[in-house]
Amino acid sequence: MIRMRVAHLGLDRATNTPVVILREEEGERTLHIWIGAAEANAIALELQGVRPERPLTHDLMKHLLSGLGAELRRVLIAGLRENTYLARLLIVRGGEVLEVDARPSDSIALALRTGAPIFSEEDLLDRQAGSGPVTPPEPGNDPEALKRFLEKLDPQDLGRFNP
Repeated sequence: MIRMRVAHLGLDRATNTPVVILREEEGERTLHIWIGAAEANAIALELQGVRPERPLTHDLMKHLLSGLGAELRRVLIAGLRENTYLARLLIVRGGEVLEVDARPSDSIALALRTGAPIFSEEDLLDRQAGSGPVTPPEPGNDPEALKRFLEKLDPQDLGRFNP
């Protein structure tokens, strides 16, 4: 397992879809994970330190874990199936360890809120590195592009996106 950090959050110009880019902490390899608009918004708010008036879903998840005496120990980007990344949450409560299947976007948003580390299986990094140079999409370098995209969203549009 390789420890990762959120390096960029932006828009893929080709698809106009939000993408989160994870970079290994001790290297240059990256994972580009296309995500839904709601999850992009949740990640962006947390990265910017913005606290919404009412808790978002990932804030609720954090409060539920805490209220139940549980702790998110780590997020693992665990695999790739049919061009979709898979993730697992490692949750500890007392002496009990639970592994929960989750979407990477939700996992990242929750990890940012709880301070849990994010890891990736090394073969995922090797696979992406082998497909040529990996660089952030142009809008990934422009946080204003993501802000403009999110400002234009109608809440009814959120149900139409698939992470």
